[in-house]
Amino acid sequence: MDFSKFGKGITRRNFLKVIGAGIAASTVSKVAMAALPEIVTTEQSSTQAPLHPSTGRPYNPVVTLNGWSLPWRMNNGVKEFHLVAEPVLREIAPGMKAHLWGYNGQSPGPTIEVVEGDRVRIFVTNRLPEHTSIHWHGQPVPNGMDGVSGLTQPPIQPGKTFMYEFAAKRPGTFMYHPHADEMVQMAMGMMGSWITHPKNTKFMPVDRDFVFLLNSYDVDPGSYTPKINTMLDFNLWTFNSRAFPGIDPMVVRKNDRVRIRFGNLTMTNHPIHLHGHEFEVTGTDGGWIPATARWPEVTTDVAVGQMRAIEFIANNPGDWAFHCHKSHHTMNPMGHDVPTLIGVRQKDLVGKINNLVPDYMAMGETGMAEMSEMSSMMDVQLPENTLPMMTGTGQYGAIDMGGMFTTVKVRVGLARNDYSDPGPYKHPPGSLAKEVENDLPPVERPVMMDSNTDVEMSVRKPMGHMEH
Repeated sequence: MDFSKFGKGITRRNFLKVIGAGIAASTVSKVAMAALPEIVTTEQSSTQAPLHPSTGRPYNPVVTLNGWSLPWRMNNGVKEFHLVAEPVLREIAPGMKAHLWGYNGQSPGPTIEVVEGDRVRIFVTNRLPEHTSIHWHGQPVPNGMDGVSGLTQPPIQPGKTFMYEFAAKRPGTFMYHPHADEMVQMAMGMMGSWITHPKNTKFMPVDRDFVFLLNSYDVDPGSYTPKINTMLDFNLWTFNSRAFPGIDPMVVRKNDRVRIRFGNLTMTNHPIHLHGHEFEVTGTDGGWIPATARWPEVTTDVAVGQMRAIEFIANNPGDWAFHCHKSHHTMNPMGHDVPTLIGVRQKDLVGKINNLVPDYMAMGETGMAEMSEMSSMMDVQLPENTLPMMTGTGQYGAIDMGGMFTTVKVRVGLARNDYSDPGPYKHPPGSLAKEVENDLPPVERPVMMDSNTDVEMSVRKPMGHMEH
């Protein structure tokens, strides 16, 4: 297999290949195992270049935000993939890692890309400590391939490999995830994106096509493993299991037609908002929306278990924010019982308390942004493996964001397949907001009437009658 075809960073050197004889030895015979597709895995957390097809039907590939697409092999006209469910170590952002469960070395697992009409065969090997299954969310498949443990199939026991086979009938944006001990396995990060491209490559073409999943975790400060019984009070809100500033920007050329697909596997809805552009909602996990039924937005809400595809023309150069509009979802780990202490001077107090309670951190006197300033001035240390609540810097200082936040970077003159970060946007002269340095003109206030002044008013009653 030529790994150079799979994009920047995806090479033999940084991929682990395990041929069938090394997996699930108790599942099938050595002859059968030798026939399984090789396992491809990576622990990289950066966005990989799109996987252009070298075999099978042609398609226009997607770019998985902070992820990659799974290679395949063709076997007598069938497209074969190999997924491995296993514990993984995922970097949420620089300075914090989490012990998650995922597929092929990452959580979420790699994106699977096929073409409408493809015959698809997926081998799923279980390296978890408990049984699992896999459900192809939103896709029409035979009932026995639907992946609901106990209902449509026996569970995949640890060390075993199951085979799923079906035709990819409907183009669109889908997901895969377990339907076995779902509360645990989904809370631990087991999920991935599935793209079925239209067989007509000229159908709804775009210049750049991004995909990612929305997920959430509850990881106590100083710990590494999510709490699986949390229902609503999560403290990590992520795009593809990455929190800002660990989420890569989506880089596009000026006047590109851009598609962004995202699916929600958290426990709540997310209003996703784009700055600087208006977009159309062009697709759901139920299919593509006819042009006459689309609607314009700058924010679209995606409910639990749903997918959305939005499209826009990137005609406004700059570094544009792209984020969930729930303010707590653009923050990193915090205590849910932190009191509001706006107006209370704490700079002397926090240092003294921190000597007694090393993990103590309170809300700032003027707001939460002050917390990062106090931490730097007093050398207040966060617990091990814990992100600041608000972090990341831009060319003008702290961005005061975390969680579900990244940027769409629109630039003039990028090469067609250039997805590298172009750095901060250079604002044209006269287009940057700045401080007013001159004295402000005096404010002219309206003259207030004396309360004793008689005022004549007209009152119009129904039927046109007038009284004074």
